[in-house]
Amino acid sequence: MATTRCSAALAAIWCSAALAATRRGTAPARRAPAALLAALLALPLLAGCRQEMARQRRLDPQGPTDAWPGGVAARKLPPGVVARDSVLEPPPRPSVTPALLARGQERFVIACQPCHGAAGDGDGIIVRRGFPRPPSFHARRLLAMPARHVVEVIGQGYGVMYAYADRVAPADRWAIAAYVRALQLSRHATLADAPEAANALEAGAPEAPSPSVPAEAAP
Repeated sequence: MATTRCSAALAAIWCSAALAATRRGTAPARRAPAALLAALLALPLLAGCRQEMARQRRLDPQGPTDAWPGGVAARKLPPGVVARDSVLEPPPRPSVTPALLARGQERFVIACQPCHGAAGDGDGIIVRRGFPRPPSFHARRLLAMPARHVVEVIGQGYGVMYAYADRVAPADRWAIAAYVRALQLSRHATLADAPEAANALEAGAPEAPSPSVPAEAAP
């Protein structure tokens, strides 16, 4: 096309204004042809008024570029990216290990402690500033909940708690659930839950060896 919609619209406005001024008598009749001629002469200049995204500088998919290492415009997908129509299956329940509990404690302090508190009583710093108080992990109802409930609440949210799916990775949700269980057992565990501790208590703690006294320090 010789002109674009943008240039044609500007030219039409210009011509209409000149003709309207002539009809109203606001300009002498002899100036109308001059204004019309000026609009026609400016028409080629307005052909550069093309503001289409197709004309701008861009990087084509899989095209060459010097902007990135490797010389390809396409970038690697970040970790955790999934397709729109993919069905996400929850990760399998891992075995509880000291490493899992340590990871759960670390993630709990970052993502959960501000509201739930360090011991899980629901008295975090956010609550002290006026946020609704979450239930205590030591309430009877939550003591009876399965560990998967914690995993699902972290990913989907519950009540006033919004979802943390974009903040806590699926594997870390199980780690946090394991640590929450450890917090609960720290107050409500019995000797039957830890038979090795019961055996140690029944056997009695070994006596600590008495410190040796140097000969020169003896009376």
